[in-house]
Amino acid sequence: MFNSLSDRLTSTFKNLRTRGRLSEADIDATVREIRRALLDADVAVPVVREFTATVRERALSAEVSGALNPAQQVVKIVNEELVDVLGGATRPLTLAKTPPTVIMLAGLQGAGKTTLAGKLAHALKGQGHTPLLVAADLQRPNAVTQLSVVAERAGVPVFAPHPGNTSDADDPAADAPLIGDPVGVARDGVTYARERQHDVVIVDTAGRLGVDEVLMRQAADIRAAVNPDEVLFVIDAMIGQDAVNTAKAFAEGVDFTGVVLSKLDGDARGGAALSVAKVTGRPIMFASTGEKLTDFEVFHPDRMASRILDMGDVLTLIEQAEKAFDAEQAEKMAQKLATGQDFTLADFLVQMQQLKNMGSMKKMLGMMPGMGQMREQLEQFDEREVNRIEAIIHSMTPAERENPKIINGSRRARIAKGSGTTTTAINQLLERFDSAQKMMRQMSKGGGLGPGGMPAMPGGPGMGMGKKSRGKTQPPKKGKKGKSGNPAKRAQQEKEAMQRALGGGPASAPSSAPAGSAFGVGPKKTGTPDLSDLELPPGLEKFLGR
Repeated sequence: MFNSLSDRLTSTFKNLRTRGRLSEADIDATVREIRRALLDADVAVPVVREFTATVRERALSAEVSGALNPAQQVVKIVNEELVDVLGGATRPLTLAKTPPTVIMLAGLQGAGKTTLAGKLAHALKGQGHTPLLVAADLQRPNAVTQLSVVAERAGVPVFAPHPGNTSDADDPAADAPLIGDPVGVARDGVTYARERQHDVVIVDTAGRLGVDEVLMRQAADIRAAVNPDEVLFVIDAMIGQDAVNTAKAFAEGVDFTGVVLSKLDGDARGGAALSVAKVTGRPIMFASTGEKLTDFEVFHPDRMASRILDMGDVLTLIEQAEKAFDAEQAEKMAQKLATGQDFTLADFLVQMQQLKNMGSMKKMLGMMPGMGQMREQLEQFDEREVNRIEAIIHSMTPAERENPKIINGSRRARIAKGSGTTTTAINQLLERFDSAQKMMRQMSKGGGLGPGGMPAMPGGPGMGMGKKSRGKTQPPKKGKKGKSGNPAKRAQQEKEAMQRALGGGPASAPSSAPAGSAFGVGPKKTGTPDLSDLELPPGLEKFLGR
């Protein structure tokens, strides 16, 4: 959503890093570029004016002039002001002291209220709540049916006493017939939830194609009837500058308590959505980032500002990993490594499946710091690669998963045919697995940790498997003696090696080779070896004590 804004700001700050001191002209040029970036991203003009004025004032103050790195200080100022524009701090849901907590959804038609109701219910259910969805949108065709389908996918009940408008009209105009009483349905839904001991009620209300008196009156009547603890204004993050005007109208007509950004995964500029919190004074509480029920997250202003400035969002990535990875499976893997058991393709498959449960690989990689510079590579990444790996491993026999070394040419051809891939793909997977297996072996030995306690990668620093350190001698391999730097000793080692090669046995055993058969040295005698007849280059006699 904010790729364009992120690229512009990152490019602006990159130019600053090359300068040791920032003059007033430098700061003015930087603020000018920031203003253009925000306006191009569709941020509301009043918000842009206030934002740039504050950044310029702080950048010219002593906090930058006395800083060791002025460029980083400017980035810090912009980050803090972005956090302020986005709402300042994370605002959680306000739960009622006496259940049920009533949450009312409001917004224009097409903003995604019905889908969001299912996502919010699914998230609350995962936190141990017992939500109930109430179908109070009786005007949009098949809105009640859609909510019922979403509720079934989320695994939560729905209160829908009236089917609502079941017309197949393509254009539900403003004068579409109102079937049933949405205010009565909302009121009865709260009563039903209290009787069935549901602790959260989510009321899905009707929207309109535009802001009008009928829409506001109906929303205000529902609010008065159910007295909600939270009124969430759902806004499409892709609608542009009209988002600000719509937000103002709903703030005056319904007085919402929080904002939810939907369709945040779109490719629109999205800056107007960032203006809503500043213009209305209401916090952004949640963000919808995709089609799945799990594509829903709490909105953290500091993390979103970090993403926009291409500084990553590692905390959200960690939270998603904690939800997706199975603690029991992780414990089994740790025990397996501790006991010295080898990492197998079956274990590799489990790891890949847990990684897949985290969601889109592109989204996860995009949360890493500095990944904005690799956006083209991310866009080319094929999300189906994990599915191909699963298909390949599932096409193997249990014995092949336990011991990939037995996979010969004919087995590779069979696996490729069974998984619908090629032998090249099989070879690439086995090569990657071999690297992962080596890393796991080092971790099990306890000595394969690189800088910061992270597992050292094959061939990388901290491994002892990479390139030979300059100026340092690598220790000889176990079972083999290195050649001595002393010519006499080296000659003796070569003699003993030749004796072993000719069947003379160990160096300590008497040699049966005839005189002169090994470098002109006769039979070995006990005690100090006789090296008087050893042929050496001129000038090296001093090493023999001659």
